[in-house]
Amino acid sequence: MKNLFAFFVLSSLLIACAGNDKTIIIMSKGEASVDLNAGTIQAKDGAGHEEKLVAVNKANISFKLNTPAGEATVELKENGLYVINVKNDTIIGSYQPYTSASQAQKVITQESLSQKIDSLQLLSEGKNVTVANRNYFILPNQSTFITSNPLAQVVGPYHQMRSAEKVDGKDPEIYRFYSIKEIREMITKLRALTVAPE
Repeated sequence: MKNLFAFFVLSSLLIACAGNDKTIIIMSKGEASVDLNAGTIQAKDGAGHEEKLVAVNKANISFKLNTPAGEATVELKENGLYVINVKNDTIIGSYQPYTSASQAQKVITQESLSQKIDSLQLLSEGKNVTVANRNYFILPNQSTFITSNPLAQVVGPYHQMRSAEKVDGKDPEIYRFYSIKEIREMITKLRALTVAPE
């Protein structure tokens, strides 16, 4: 994971210098193979969660996907960061506001807990997903534009949030993604923390 993050930062810096085009994170179950010349991404239904980072310096690019979910074509037109889902599973994610270490351990109220459960429930159903909310519901064989910031950090399913720090006084831009199974498990755990009405 550290190597992927270092490669991601280095690639992002190189892209920024070369025209700030596209950084693509391909999420798969088992390894995915990418052929930039042919414009193809192939994935089989393997084991574990895999991520592959690809830096592309083109105005428009499309990929033909051949995955466990079937075949599809995705087009990437804007400059910035994308996630392509070649898993046979929905990926759900959202922007995570930066919290300092001293703030991260604060106690959550029952009201906040209830709001979090409601929000996660809506996300798991693909509802309330908007560009303005910066949340994402990525079906199999789909790509999603995440941000124009090539230095944004993406934490994929089944990975723990890494530590993040301000850079030059600016908050880091972080997006956290989960499998739909993880979201459902999280909702169950959070509901167990709620206090039953008297």
